[in-house]
Amino acid sequence: MALKLYNSLSREIEEFKPLHEGKVGLYTCGPTVYNYPHIGNYRAYIFGDILKRYLRYSGYNVKHIMNITDIDDKTIRDSIAQGKTLKEFTEFYEKEFYKDRDALNIIPADKYPRATDYVKEMLELTEKLLENEYAYMTEDGSVYFSIEKDKEYGKLSHFTLADLKENAKGRMKKDEYDKESAQDFALWKALDESDGDVYWNPSEVLGKDTKIAKGRPGWHIECSAMSIKELGESFDIHTGGVDNMFPHHENEIAQSECTTGKSFVKYWMHNEHLMVDGAKMSKSLGNFYTLRDIVDRDISPVAFRYWLYTGHYRTKVNFTLDAVAGSTTALKRLYEGFLALGNENGEVVAEYREKFIKALDEDLNTPQAIAILWELIHDTTISNPDKRTTLLDFDKVFGFGLEDIQEDMIPEEVVSIVTEREQARLNKDWAKSDELRDKIKDLGYEVKDTDSGPKISKI
Repeated sequence: MALKLYNSLSREIEEFKPLHEGKVGLYTCGPTVYNYPHIGNYRAYIFGDILKRYLRYSGYNVKHIMNITDIDDKTIRDSIAQGKTLKEFTEFYEKEFYKDRDALNIIPADKYPRATDYVKEMLELTEKLLENEYAYMTEDGSVYFSIEKDKEYGKLSHFTLADLKENAKGRMKKDEYDKESAQDFALWKALDESDGDVYWNPSEVLGKDTKIAKGRPGWHIECSAMSIKELGESFDIHTGGVDNMFPHHENEIAQSECTTGKSFVKYWMHNEHLMVDGAKMSKSLGNFYTLRDIVDRDISPVAFRYWLYTGHYRTKVNFTLDAVAGSTTALKRLYEGFLALGNENGEVVAEYREKFIKALDEDLNTPQAIAILWELIHDTTISNPDKRTTLLDFDKVFGFGLEDIQEDMIPEEVVSIVTEREQARLNKDWAKSDELRDKIKDLGYEVKDTDSGPKISKI
């Protein structure tokens, strides 16, 4: 068996072969810290998390970098509107993002570089692009990338300039723009009065004279500078939402490869959109959800994670409160079933592990992997200790936190009696089974016998 992943660059499923044997460099486009991320953002971060988890499960040493965008049009605009410095404004939302990350059981990245800490590297890339004549400077000292100079521009999104409504003769100063606009994009923006006091002096940052004006970086150059600095000029995997494919990731490739002359990323991986009630999220439609919003509706962050696994990462999924409520119920059943297995460990069941790996090797087929998890739970031929250990093995990838809930939800004494009762039932000792059921009830819990094992709940 071999891991196969869909590469957005080739538009094909390819066998995964890292640049360096046994090691993987992974970069994930992280949050822009101007507000709370919405649940669509978290689909991208959870996708990146299960990819990392499975790579590690498969034996790879993964170095994972996720950037923090703390300088762009929105962070400047909103920090000024609130009368705060850029740093104090963005630090608040960065800390809130980490709280959400932990609530979702997302393994922390090895490093979270902030864009404002890599301005020197951004300026060095910009100077190199000027030197290589892929960029030009305007009269005000701003620097733009000339997309007509890059003959491979569009190879990720598979757009050509002729396909787009606007050609490359104009300039785009805004950080973000739609996929119908192909224009020269800003690498460095000269100081604008709307930026307030958010600017850098390139001569001071670089420690030498330069004609690049006082100002700030464009959005796209940030990820190139941070990923190259932390992972090298070429690395294995870059992830993000499909909405970032153009223009952001397309521009990352262009400016990086035209700087270094090397292939930038080997595998580009994108998750599809998360729809809400059949439509794109919009504040005007009232269907815009943050993680806090769904928690207020009694949906746990891990239940949201479970729900995402029921759809493949490359398919659009439609968020409804009813659908995720079903996943809340399924996760509760999983926790109860796991707790009922007792605390004794056994061996990982080879047959099920093989099925699990086969599913995830096929471009992270999480719906199939979830089905295998339930097949295991319902299999009455597997001993409780072996079933428990196999579920814990699977959870290294799923991230449901099974090990952490074993004593939090139901007292150990109750779990022990339930395990003893299961043995009595196997021995067809119905009198003892009934006696132990009453004992469980006296402790404030009840047990129901189902096809998937005993279910424990508080009375």
